[in-house]
Amino acid sequence: QLQLVESGGGLVQPGGSLRLSCAASGFTLDYNAIGWFRQAPGKEREGVSCINRSDGSTYYTHSVKGRFTISRDNAKKTVYLQMNNLKPDDTAEYYCAADPDYYCSGPLGPTDFGSWGQGTQVTVSS
Repeated sequence: QLQLVESGGGLVQPGGSLRLSCAASGFTLDYNAIGWFRQAPGKEREGVSCINRSDGSTYYTHSVKGRFTISRDNAKKTVYLQMNNLKPDDTAEYYCAADPDYYCSGPLGPTDFGSWGQGTQVTVSS
């Protein structure tokens, strides 16, 4: 059974860092593009970053560029999102998603991905 599990969320002060992990089971991670999304209360789900399956190229939404880094370890079936210099506006539930057909080259939307994890909460507050 295909499954994605996020971890690494928590409470952090502004300026702090967190590393989110997205672990896959039941399928081969390296055959999929992986995306990270976030959703704050009362807001739509927003595409944050993604990494391609073939060449490992990446995309970041403007608000996180230079602060977040996405990476993948296919041997560990895990994709990471390193988040530095966190801001209160980064507070949200973070989700990872996978799709074998999507290619990251620009803004990503929830309908671009077929498989989803359950999410991990990130709260940035002093």
